[in-house]
Amino acid sequence: MSDNNFTRRKLFFGAALSAAVPVGGFGSAVSLKRMGYKSPNEKLNIAAIGAGGKGYTDIVGCKAENIVGFADPDDKTAERTFKQFPDVPRFKDFRKLLDKMGNEIDAVTVSTPDHMHATAAMWAMARGKHVYCQKPLTHTVWEAQQMTAAARTHGVATQMGNQGYSNEGARQCAEIIWNGDIGDVTEVHAWTNRPGTYWPQGPQVKPETAAVPSTLDWQVWLGPSEDRPYSPAYLPRKWRGFPDFGCGAVGDMACHIMGTPNMALRLTAPTSVECIKQEGKNEYTYPMKNVIRFDFPARGAMPPVKVFWHDGLKEAPKFDGIPDGQLIGDSDVNGSLFIGTKGMVTTGCYGEKTRLMPDEKMKDYKMPSKLLTRSPGHYQDWIRACKGGEHSCSNFDVAGPFVSWMLLGLIAMKYEGKLDWDAAQNKFTNNKEANQHLTPKFRKGWKFVG
Repeated sequence: MSDNNFTRRKLFFGAALSAAVPVGGFGSAVSLKRMGYKSPNEKLNIAAIGAGGKGYTDIVGCKAENIVGFADPDDKTAERTFKQFPDVPRFKDFRKLLDKMGNEIDAVTVSTPDHMHATAAMWAMARGKHVYCQKPLTHTVWEAQQMTAAARTHGVATQMGNQGYSNEGARQCAEIIWNGDIGDVTEVHAWTNRPGTYWPQGPQVKPETAAVPSTLDWQVWLGPSEDRPYSPAYLPRKWRGFPDFGCGAVGDMACHIMGTPNMALRLTAPTSVECIKQEGKNEYTYPMKNVIRFDFPARGAMPPVKVFWHDGLKEAPKFDGIPDGQLIGDSDVNGSLFIGTKGMVTTGCYGEKTRLMPDEKMKDYKMPSKLLTRSPGHYQDWIRACKGGEHSCSNFDVAGPFVSWMLLGLIAMKYEGKLDWDAAQNKFTNNKEANQHLTPKFRKGWKFVG
């Protein structure tokens, strides 16, 4: 494909990243010093906003640097972290952490429930802090766009926590497709078994009011969301199934599983999105099962492509040309399948186990030449960028547009029929009511700073 003859840097990150590079370039020691970048041998001072659950693994992933502060409204979920780092200052409210320790902090990890991601990250970026933010980056499309713009404005290094973007297999999948080995890709399917047993979701779930635990600051946990009584139905990770707090299986897994299609097919914005199948619709949580179709236009020499997202599955979908019993995706019922005019390629949840399908296609197959640089690891990729190295692979210039189109699928779950999307106007053109879900509502006292 002649239009694939790019430099490695443009091939992976896109020309849009040039706007994020400070005048003088990252190669200039003067510009680096002026912007506060550290030597690769000097440790960053990293604070964690969200110290329990996924916050713990994010902290451990960065522990070779200096961990200097924690903010978490729930002492119980953060207990393991506090025991491992007993001397690190703790706060319930991330705003107090940033106000009191701001001069000591170079970067933050944001590992809160989805509804707090953008608020916490924007507060940090406005203070010049580099940000590693968990997937799905934001709760709404507007927030994703604001985060992308803020990262550029403040010149900070960023990364979304979708570690598949750093996976060797994701890069191999892109190179297989760019090499023309399966022809033109016209259809992609991505799937997950979640929610399943991972969090309660469905008609049986109802948030019953209860007394707030003594370990929890409920108002801080709610953040910008509408005030309501505490319920144990929301914590610790059960919030994912509630639209006011989480993005369901889409937010939990699509950033991982659809990351490889986003990278390999250079997806931009879809022209339409539709929830074509749904089961278990209910009053409080997301439906138990969904199939969402995204239609993308041609991108350069790549033809239009249909991308299907399936959640709530107990087994991988069946496809013509793949015999029963052959594994597609991974063994945990997560993965993706690219269907081209000359063949098929599958990957697992994080882009791993990349291989042609059916199995016999791999017998004499040799992977194409490497076009993309390989990652040192998802956390190290970000830390290197914080210290003035090359842009991290899922920085907000990459992650923001990706999440923006993915989150359109949550809106499609609310309506019958196809929603036509106009990316230039940033709105649905055939359903005015659907546009209200593009932006969040903020509770008094939780101003969104840019």
